Amino acid sequence: MRLMFFTARLVLLLTIASPALAELETARDLMDEGNFAEAMQQLQPAARSGNAEAEELIGVMYAMGLGVARDDTRAFEWYLRASMKGHPGAQSGVGWYYEVGRGMPAPDLVRAYMWYVLSAIGGDPDAAISQDEVVKKMSSKQIEEAHLLIDDYKQWLYPFR
Repeated sequence: MRLMFFTARLVLLLTIASPALAELETARDLMDEGNFAEAMQQLQPAARSGNAEAEELIGVMYAMGLGVARDDTRAFEWYLRASMKGHPGAQSGVGWYYEVGRGMPAPDLVRAYMWYVLSAIGGDPDAAISQDEVVKKMSSKQIEEAHLLIDDYKQWLYPFR
């Protein structure tokens, strides 16, 4: 009986998730083909539904000007949305924006380091390299401040790690 209940729930979840997954795969294929306008159309519904992967891909498109005018403010906002849902790639993107200060009044190494560390915890293989590079530019006071923020965010984003 338990197995039947589990199987029924799994089928229901896959049925619900499949359209969003299909949209993401179609969008990735379109991006690979260079058809960015159509890819954006595929990503928008999933992003509006809160899909972190779609949000991150839209951030990439705005950051690089793929099918849209490059817009650092919008790229950062899309990355931030996905980051707050635990998307490691988007977290590295947010870290990079803070590190270089593009689209911001000034760089913020404390927040850059924080997002790189969170991204590394989430599994982004390149985040540790970025983390090592940015920490070289920081004072010990900035590193302490970053670790306070990391502790706050880590408990919320990654409660079981």
